[in-house]
Amino acid sequence: MALRECGTCTLCCKLLIVESLNKPQGRWCERCGVGTGCRMYDKRPTECRDFLCGFLTLHELDESWRPSTSKLVIGFEGGEKKTVFVHVDPDRADAWKRAPYYHKLKEWSLRALAGRGQIIAKIGMRAIVIMPDKDVDLGPIGDDEMIVTQEKRTLNGIELDAIKLKRNDHRVALVMPPEERAGIVLDQ
Repeated sequence: MALRECGTCTLCCKLLIVESLNKPQGRWCERCGVGTGCRMYDKRPTECRDFLCGFLTLHELDESWRPSTSKLVIGFEGGEKKTVFVHVDPDRADAWKRAPYYHKLKEWSLRALAGRGQIIAKIGMRAIVIMPDKDVDLGPIGDDEMIVTQEKRTLNGIELDAIKLKRNDHRVALVMPPEERAGIVLDQ
């Protein structure tokens, strides 16, 4: 449920992919009136109707998080907002590292890891996993790849890391619960 309204913000119309319109990531949608909204709002695709912007729905975000100001569009994936995607305007690729955003993203990453979730900054196809103690730049992520968080044993104890795997990689079975693997074909 939305707590706020978009107002003149239309950044999701630039940063998000809309497959049904063949609209790529990082380019303004042809239907978007930049600063005014969708020119075909009543006929917008399901992807647009279903998208819930974090700024509009999260109580803890103040006006500084409005995407047109922050240059960040917050989106969710998975049950209970398990994965948070921070879509970053490529024209301001460092926006997620600025105050007050970076501190809040680090705070979220601590909570996300406890629930086996992830906070991921997306700059175009590039993905950076935000962890409490570091940021892991995985580079471009293809449609056939997924991001997983794993534990590594080190001399200092257990350390968390993020990697990308092909969706059909047999290691997916080791890091992903069976109910989340539904529909993924694993190589043997």
